[in-house]
Amino acid sequence: MGDLLAGFAVALTPENLMWGLAGTTLGTAVGVLPGIGPALTVALLLPVTYGLDPTAALIMFAGIYYGAMYGGSTTSILLNTPGESSTIVTALDGHQMARNGRAGAALATAAIGSFVAGTLATLALSVTAPLMVKLALAFGSAEYFALMVLAFVMVTTMLGDSRLKGWLSLLLGLTLGFVGIDGLSGHARFTFGIPYLLDGIDPVIVAIGLFAIGETLWVASRGPAIDELLPVRGSLLMTADEWSRSWKPWLRGTAIGFPLGALPAGGAELPTLMSYAIEKRLARRPEEFGRGAIEAVAGPEAANNASAAGTLVPLLTLGLPTSATAAVLLAAFQQFGLQPGPLLFEHESALVWGVIASLYVGNAMLLVLNLPLVGLWVKLLSIPRPWLYGGILVVASLGAYSVHRSAGDLLLMAAIGVVGFLLRAIGAPIAPVMIGLILGPAAEQHLRRALAISQGDWTVFATQPLSAALLLVSAAIASWGIVSARMKK
Repeated sequence: MGDLLAGFAVALTPENLMWGLAGTTLGTAVGVLPGIGPALTVALLLPVTYGLDPTAALIMFAGIYYGAMYGGSTTSILLNTPGESSTIVTALDGHQMARNGRAGAALATAAIGSFVAGTLATLALSVTAPLMVKLALAFGSAEYFALMVLAFVMVTTMLGDSRLKGWLSLLLGLTLGFVGIDGLSGHARFTFGIPYLLDGIDPVIVAIGLFAIGETLWVASRGPAIDELLPVRGSLLMTADEWSRSWKPWLRGTAIGFPLGALPAGGAELPTLMSYAIEKRLARRPEEFGRGAIEAVAGPEAANNASAAGTLVPLLTLGLPTSATAAVLLAAFQQFGLQPGPLLFEHESALVWGVIASLYVGNAMLLVLNLPLVGLWVKLLSIPRPWLYGGILVVASLGAYSVHRSAGDLLLMAAIGVVGFLLRAIGAPIAPVMIGLILGPAAEQHLRRALAISQGDWTVFATQPLSAALLLVSAAIASWGIVSARMKK
């Protein structure tokens, strides 16, 4: 409690409140706009924030992350076009409610449910993070390597329709992470005689290329989108019946979203799907599902926002990103010379607890921003797509060049952007690329350190109980993925 109160003292300073408001406003806007998610926005802003105070920048990034989770529901409900992949489930019944003249109730249960779930999940983050730090202090190199293997297995098994495509994306990320000078031997790896590559590949440039350039090319390749934007009808004040049908799904969605968000399963897609299935099973009127059931909006939206707080638990305590946005946030920490993990809570206590406290404040800001200003967010949907994505290309190019003021960064960004487009074209997930890029070098470092300590004895990974348990779980998940794929065939 003392650390959290000290965090509020940091988060409630006028400067940090301003950056938090900027982040939540920008996050809501990018959540509303289809195809522009928090990963893309944080990637674009990474070069701009080099000169900022680390606490202010990370508070803004956290606001963007939470805001995008709120804003995505507006597009799903009114346009039937999810602004984020995590709001796909919301579109199923939310858009039907809008067609039935109940858009106000759908938007209200999504916003209030997001506030309730976000606040409760942030409270859970405040309680569990110190416990996870104590657990992380027991980790050695063997345990950290096993944990990263588990992350690699889960992110390739849970994301996408094909494990092969998931492993392809992960292998690409690992390869990019190994480019440059080997820290132990001093030999150049994968540089092909190009001096520019000796310093390695900057994750910021890769993030901009994958999410900004790749997404823009992908949207342009599909041609102009023609969607019917429904007006906001019905009162934003929920009726007693709508309250009674929403509050239990909010709590259940929170209970589902927070723990699943902490797993390396790629984000909020799995929790929202599980919440939808559970609400349909428990509903008094299951026949309404697919036709405009308010429970089908309340539960998944709560799970969506709770998973955002869950994602921050392994990120802050173990330095383990479990989604694409978390991987970009980890790159944001690293650009300020900070490495998330148990030592972050010890050496940068004011920063980390200030960021956690800002989530409570940001949730309150987002509730005010979403309901009264819903008309403003709807107007953003009238921006012509060519103008929108043309502007993203310009900002991405300026941001990439500003990192090192190098033309090589622009060429690398363009090449990674083309790769990002090709991955989307074949249906491969993007998150494993960033996770492999960031965790790959760390996994190699812990592997080599564990073998050096054990004098080359590979059984060190089996004789350490925690390491052995993590590797067994990884093998079980990989086997389950193979069996389930064959059963589907």
